[in-house]
Amino acid sequence: MRVYFHTFGCRANQYDTDVVRQRFTDAGAVVVDDPALADLAVINSCTVTNESEVKLRRFVRHVAKSGTAETIVMGCAAALDDGSIAALPSVRAVVANADPDVVLRAAGMTGSVRVEAHSAPLHSTSRSRALLKIQDGCDEHCTFCATTLARGDNRSRSVAELIEEAKAIAEQHAEIVLTGVHIGTYGQDRAHDGTTARRHDATTPRCTLGQLLETLIQAVPSVRFRLSSVEATEVDDTLARLLIEAPRNLAAHLHAPLQSGSDRVLKRMGRHWYTADSYRARIEWLAERLPVFGLGADVIAGFPGETEDDHQASRMLLQALPFTYLHVFPFSVRPDAAAARLPGQLGSDVIRARARELRELGEAKAAAYRESRRGQAADGIVTGRVKAQVEVMTEDYLSVYLATDNWDGRPRFEVTVN
Repeated sequence: MRVYFHTFGCRANQYDTDVVRQRFTDAGAVVVDDPALADLAVINSCTVTNESEVKLRRFVRHVAKSGTAETIVMGCAAALDDGSIAALPSVRAVVANADPDVVLRAAGMTGSVRVEAHSAPLHSTSRSRALLKIQDGCDEHCTFCATTLARGDNRSRSVAELIEEAKAIAEQHAEIVLTGVHIGTYGQDRAHDGTTARRHDATTPRCTLGQLLETLIQAVPSVRFRLSSVEATEVDDTLARLLIEAPRNLAAHLHAPLQSGSDRVLKRMGRHWYTADSYRARIEWLAERLPVFGLGADVIAGFPGETEDDHQASRMLLQALPFTYLHVFPFSVRPDAAAARLPGQLGSDVIRARARELRELGEAKAAAYRESRRGQAADGIVTGRVKAQVEVMTEDYLSVYLATDNWDGRPRFEVTVN
C-alpha cells in the first residue's frame, strides 16, 4: 500500500503523524510525497481555529480530486466530528486523535503490524531537528479552546521511556524539541516512581518539567534541547537555571502563550493561573539574565467582550516586552468551546483590524530583533535545504541561510546571523 501523510496544526500533531507513519512503514506500507500516487491518504487534523477546519475540508477535497486515494482523517478535529468530515468525498474513516493501532485497523492493515510497547518515531534524516512528545492532553479549560475536549486530560510519559527515545533520536539529530499540549504541567499526574498520582494530592512528590529536562540533558548531553510552547509562569527555577547556565544544552528560546494583556479578558478566557503582571515579571526576570533570548507568544485578537482599552492593554504589554516574534490569531468561534456562548461577540471587521495591528507590531519587533543580532555569532542547527541554500536555526529561533557550497555537512556549527 502506498500512503501519503499530511499534518495540520501544532508540533504535537507533527509528532503524532511521525509515530503513525513509522507504524505504517513497519507494516510494509510505502510512503509517497504526492497524494495522486497514493492508495491511502492519512491527514492529521487541527481544531484550534475555524480556519484550520476550513483548510482541512478543502484539502480532503483536493486529495479526492487528485487521484484515487481513500482518506483517513485523524486528530483533534476528527475527535469532535459531527459527521461533516466523514461525509467528505473519499473519506474512508474518521479516527479520534491519533492512536496508531486504530489508524492501522481503519486502513485494513492489522495483519502485518509489528506489536511493540513503544517505537521511536521515524524522523527524516534530512533534518537535524526532531520532536519528542512528553505529554498529551490538558487539565485546564480555556474558554476559547476545543483541544482539551479533543485530547482529554493531562497524561505524562514516563521519564525512562523519554530517555530511551531521546537517546535513539540523538543518534541522527542535533536538536530535540520537547512538545505536547501543555508541557508545563508535565509530571503532575505521575509520582517520582512513575506511578499514577492524583493531581490534587500534595503529599506525593512529582517529577516536574525542569527535573525531566535536567535528567534528559544528563542522559543525552550531545544534543541541544528546545522547549516548544510553555507558559511563562511555569518556567520554574530549574528551567530558568538551565536556560541561563546551559546554553549549549537548552536553546535560549521560549514560546510563552500570552493570549491577552488584559486581566479582565484573561479571566473571561479561563486563564486563571497568571495575570499580565505575573507574566511580565517572569519574562523580564529572564530577559535580564539571558544575553541572547528568542521570545515568542500567541495572542488572540477580538475575544468576546474585549474593549478597546483591553486591546490597548495587550498592545502596550507586547510593545514593552522583548518579543522577537508573535503569533496573532483573530478570535474564531469554536462551537464546542465555552467562548462561543459568551456575550459581547465582536464583529469580524473589528477582530480583523485588531489582529492586523498586533501583527504589524509583531513584524516590527521581529525585524528590530534580527537587525540587533546581525553580524553576531550563533549556535546553528541545520533544519533543511531551500534550493541552493542550507537553512540553519539559531538558539534564539532565527533562520539563517547559507550557500550549500559553504556547508561542510555538519548538522551543528557556529554561524553568523546575516
